[in-house]
Amino acid sequence: MVDYDHYTRVTRGLVEGARVELWIATANVKSVFVEAPVGTRARARGRYVSLVETLAALARRGVDVRILHASTPSGPFRAELARQASAGIAMRQCPRVHMKMIARDGAELYLGSANLTGAGLGAKGDKRRNFELGVVTSSARLLEAAQARFDAIWRGRECASCAMRRECPKPIDTFTSLGTKPRASRSPAAPSPPSSRRRRA
Repeated sequence: MVDYDHYTRVTRGLVEGARVELWIATANVKSVFVEAPVGTRARARGRYVSLVETLAALARRGVDVRILHASTPSGPFRAELARQASAGIAMRQCPRVHMKMIARDGAELYLGSANLTGAGLGAKGDKRRNFELGVVTSSARLLEAAQARFDAIWRGRECASCAMRRECPKPIDTFTSLGTKPRASRSPAAPSPPSSRRRRA
């Protein structure tokens, strides 16, 4: 995928299509705006809405939404997240995170250059967005490797030996609850697992 494909294929397809879990790793977190849902008045008026609204709606439907990030989210993103605080979007910060990945339902994986920002995954015009490159795959091997790496960082398994621990705003291994194991990836031909609300970290 190149440039605008990240919006149409990753944001509008991969992210919005989550049914069980959505794990996102990104270096930067900024406001991302998308077209309002088809069939709504907002869409008819050409309105754009924050991706946080989409993530919150997924979380309220029982999707396990997690964001692993390095930098402090932008002010507008934090404000929108505060408005959706009841949704249960889980976020953890690790200054060393530089990978960009999105794993959906243990079935599809994005790996590439795009951060969770408007210029990377949002609806910005071609002349304003970043030059991005990435792939979406259903490879069981890649899914298992990516989810295992995400899970290790999410659970704070890298914290004890980290040379940047003193600079970390809150080492993850100090959290009281460190989440659940990643869902095993499955063949695209296999039936989807039943969607059930899982305990969040």
